[in-house]
Amino acid sequence: MTNTNLVTWALVLLLAAPLAGQKIIYVKAGSSGNGASWETALGDLQLALARARPGDEIWVAAGTYTPTDGDDRQAAFLIPDGVGVYGGFAGTETNRFQRDWQQNKTFLSGEIGSPNLGDNSYNVVITRGVSSATVVDGFIITGGSAGGSTPAGDRFRCGGGWYNDGSQHPSNPIISNCTFLANYARDGGALYNNGAGGEASPVLLNCRFFANRADMDGGALFNDGRKAGKSNPRLENCRFEGNQANYGGAVLNYGGGGQASPRLFNCQFINNQAYMRGGGLFNLSVDGEAQPDLQHCRFLDNYPDNKSTYKPQQYEDIISTSRL
Repeated sequence: MTNTNLVTWALVLLLAAPLAGQKIIYVKAGSSGNGASWETALGDLQLALARARPGDEIWVAAGTYTPTDGDDRQAAFLIPDGVGVYGGFAGTETNRFQRDWQQNKTFLSGEIGSPNLGDNSYNVVITRGVSSATVVDGFIITGGSAGGSTPAGDRFRCGGGWYNDGSQHPSNPIISNCTFLANYARDGGALYNNGAGGEASPVLLNCRFFANRADMDGGALFNDGRKAGKSNPRLENCRFEGNQANYGGAVLNYGGGGQASPRLFNCQFINNQAYMRGGGLFNLSVDGEAQPDLQHCRFLDNYPDNKSTYKPQQYEDIISTSRL
């Protein structure tokens, strides 16, 4: 068994094993209880997040949850450090193994106003300075719209689906079994890892990025290592399909005096589009490092065909069909 697979199985066991003394907070759309059981579930995910403490888990039943019932575009789901948030429950389970996150679709949605992106939440999910004990698993994250005209790296223009901020303290959550669907931002349409001056290196396991868009860079994912920072996430069994941007239709890695060199294992890049360069990947070092490590990855029908934008540090068993 390879070191990569050993690490993966260790993470799977970590995600599956409950901690002694932990509290489970139950959330079900339309409920109005205290969160102590499915029968008395909370109806408000924000309230559950506010109550959770390190080591707690939040179990969320199928349904759609928005950061606010009003029209405050700055509202987002702020995930506390050390808390596990799990979607995909039917609302009857007594063990996390019993859930089916593919069947029991659980949406975290930025659709808070009229049915268009213009008045949606800037970011659906935010993490700031969280450790790898912070887990989000089994959600569809959709409808974020970070189209602000604020400076580069600011959350109001970055990471419509998820803004992971490690600029002050390292922010390295585990994100698993999540789908990022139809999010928008100027940079990093679905997920923006802000490691500027710090570190933002999450682990993503079995995640999907579909139809996300950035006006500028990184249609699905932007890894930012500016100001001697680090953004070196690890991705396993992830799929990027139908994402669009100016540079880096699916992923943009920006060194900017630091490091933006993710490790990708068994990932797929399919039918992503960049209007300028790098349909699948665009690596921009700018006095830093932007050299991803790819193993057993597949690139299919990405546009444009500009292989100079794809310069991995090392690679193994890359399958490329048509355009990179």
